[in-house]
Amino acid sequence: MALLPILRYPDPRLHKIAKPVTVFDERIKTLVADMAETMYDAPGVGLAATQIDVHERVIVIDVSDEGKQLQVFINPEVLWASDEKRVYDEGCLSVPGIYDGVERPARVKVRAQDADGQPFEVEADDLLAVCIQHEMDHLEGKVFVEYLSPLKRNRIKTKLQKEERELKKKAG
Repeated sequence: MALLPILRYPDPRLHKIAKPVTVFDERIKTLVADMAETMYDAPGVGLAATQIDVHERVIVIDVSDEGKQLQVFINPEVLWASDEKRVYDEGCLSVPGIYDGVERPARVKVRAQDADGQPFEVEADDLLAVCIQHEMDHLEGKVFVEYLSPLKRNRIKTKLQKEERELKKKAG
């Protein structure tokens, strides 16, 4: 297993659309394991392959308090979303230190495949529903800050670009 570098917003690679996984082999299992290790180390509750510059439809999520209930969603698709909406304060490993309210369906039903390619369906609400939708957005090349106003988005972009420049200065 390996820790993988996480792309930071506004990196243009975060806007690539992920392709479906068609071969379920050791490479996918290794990718899932490396993504899980990276997510737990960050620490975070979800990670999409897009965030580590792998443009395949793979997501890992663990919303448990103990961090021992890893869920893997490969080729996920929303089958149903509730009309009821909720606003959750979201954060993102690609947008470190930034949290803001995003309105999403309160509940979703999703079909996906596990690391062996076996299909399954899950109904989710609360944090799991938010996390699934947030990570699925990454697979479509969308980052949560795109739900915010242009003013907020530009402030976040400027702040993160400044932090990146300062990190490079210290390292260089």
